[in-house]
Amino acid sequence: METHAPFTLGPDHVAFRDMVRGLARSRFMDSMLERSQSEKFPMSEFGELAEAGLLGLCINEENGGQGADELILGIAVEELAYADPSMAYLVFGANGANGLLAAQGSQELKETWLARCIAGEVVTCLALTEPGAGSDAANLSTRAERVEGGWLLTGEKTSITQAVHADIAIVVAQTAPGTGTKGIGSFVVRMDDEGVQAHPIKDPGFKPLGRGSIVMDKVFVPDSHVLGEIGKGFSLVMREFDLTRTLIALMNIGTAQRAIDMAIEYSKQRETFGRPIASNQGVSFVIAEHSTFTSAVRVLGYHALGLRIAGQPHTAEAAMLKWWGPQVAFNAIKDCIVLHGQVGWSDELPLQAMLRDVSGCMIGDGTPQIQKLVIGRELIGNVVMGR
Repeated sequence: METHAPFTLGPDHVAFRDMVRGLARSRFMDSMLERSQSEKFPMSEFGELAEAGLLGLCINEENGGQGADELILGIAVEELAYADPSMAYLVFGANGANGLLAAQGSQELKETWLARCIAGEVVTCLALTEPGAGSDAANLSTRAERVEGGWLLTGEKTSITQAVHADIAIVVAQTAPGTGTKGIGSFVVRMDDEGVQAHPIKDPGFKPLGRGSIVMDKVFVPDSHVLGEIGKGFSLVMREFDLTRTLIALMNIGTAQRAIDMAIEYSKQRETFGRPIASNQGVSFVIAEHSTFTSAVRVLGYHALGLRIAGQPHTAEAAMLKWWGPQVAFNAIKDCIVLHGQVGWSDELPLQAMLRDVSGCMIGDGTPQIQKLVIGRELIGNVVMGR
């Protein structure tokens, strides 16, 4: 039996990393800057990711996926984010939504949508956040009313990535007002329904993906398009946060690693006073410090995914990654911009676009303040939450 040293990637994971790295850097890296300035959804690139088998990584083979573990998914988004954060998000978002469809969807729902989602023919989005309930995700005003054969959904979701481009949305709604999380369900909504309107939100980053609000007015969702059981919709989505928060950190670290590599190369070539600027401690120490922080986040990310694969708790680790990872990446990219001097503060290089994309990740899936409350609750107990 082939073995590998503890705390290192095994041969299968290394081979997969090298495959994704080759695809990402040959196909997406050089075009990242141009794409970052456009609001056109990268449908052809989405198709390329599908052809590489990256949109159903953790879905079992019976449902058309690759049957891989979550560490494979973490490696994929990290490597893609090195080349282009938007490409990483496409894989991140698709795997999350497709995984829910595969695990919780009815046979009809899977037959209608899943294969097309994995093939990159259908764009999905997750609609949880509401205008009056950002971090308080359970306090939903969107309602699902029981009718014959299904449900009528009414309400508004906001800050939904890919909302303006999505073909279907996974919408979390309250079915029994006053019951808290016990009445929450998850519903698959067709975005071309006449009762659905999507409105774009202007953002400085992730422009190719777009962010927007979704307004629903008595949108009919058949029973076949309910994910899992009514009443378990909130826990179904919240459990995924332990994965998505970890993946966001790894995405950000992938982007930061590119900035650091760019700074290393630039510092060896750029000369002042007759020698490369890399010879100055004011440069080399900055690179050393940020390399240390990014490496630490990466290791914690792989550890959290390892805990998930082993079926062990990792909520605290995921929350640590979610508040710390984007901050580490933002600080690294910011200092790499400074190391590049005036050219770093321009659109000649992708550093500014990278900084904007990473900054948005500080908010999505929960702010740093919320993550620290989650960590406190996990380590100390609910007294941290005032309960």
